[in-house]
Amino acid sequence: MTMTQLEQQFTQTIKQHKSTIYTVCYMFSQDADEVNDLFQEVLVNLWKGFEGFEQRSDIRTWIYRVALNTCISLDRKKRRQATARLSMDINLFEDRDEDTRQVDMLHERIAKLQPFDRAIVLLWLENLPYDEIGQIVGISAKNVGVRLYRIREQLKQSNNVTK
Repeated sequence: MTMTQLEQQFTQTIKQHKSTIYTVCYMFSQDADEVNDLFQEVLVNLWKGFEGFEQRSDIRTWIYRVALNTCISLDRKKRRQATARLSMDINLFEDRDEDTRQVDMLHERIAKLQPFDRAIVLLWLENLPYDEIGQIVGISAKNVGVRLYRIREQLKQSNNVTK
């Protein structure tokens, strides 16, 4: 395969799975700039591995694995570096309706989970079956069910603490 063909195939694959990549990046970010930075990092890592992808699994499964591994690695680095964030007191573009507040609250709670648990929740929210989630994160489907139960209990407890 020529470089041009490889680039075209990569571009087409990214177009088909762009929303999957953005969803993963969103779950590991605090703002739109960070989502875009993560997206770029994921694209770089996908490109590095694209030619060597052996198609032993579905391309979507591979993309999830690369995206999650990239985001988890960068999340760990970010936590180690503990930087102070500068922010304005008001965001004129922010939507404050009830649905947005609910989504924000869910995002905040999920962001407090460990990266591995966050990845499992993300995949579950994407309506992936337990066996596919297990393939992506490297555990059994039964273990996915157990972990999701524990995560739900943990989220319920954090809900009770915040009330």
